[in-house]
Amino acid sequence: MSFVVIARYVTNPGKRDEVLDLLAPMVAASLAEPGCRRYGLHAGTDDGVVAIVEEYDTEADFAAHCESEHFKRIVLGQVVPLLAERVVTRCVPVAGADA
Repeated sequence: MSFVVIARYVTNPGKRDEVLDLLAPMVAASLAEPGCRRYGLHAGTDDGVVAIVEEYDTEADFAAHCESEHFKRIVLGQVVPLLAERVVTRCVPVAGADA
C-alpha cells in the first residue's frame, strides 16, 4: 500500500512563477528521501494554481518529509508566505480501485 498526498496551492496574484521556481529544487530533494516514490510538480491551467502530487511508501515517510530541512526552509519558509490558499489532502488506496 502507498500513501498519496495532493497539495493544491493558490498563489497570491503574480506569484505563480516565483512559487514554481522555489519549488523546483524540492523535486530532486524529495525524491532522494527514503520512501518517496513520486513528487510531481504541476502548474494549473488557471493562473495562480500549483499542484504537487506526492507518493510515499507509508504515512510515516510523508511525516519525515515534512520534518526535512528542505521542506521547512523552502515550503514553509519561502513558499507559504506567497500563497492565498493551501490545501493538503492525504489519501490512501481504495479497495478495488486501480492503483
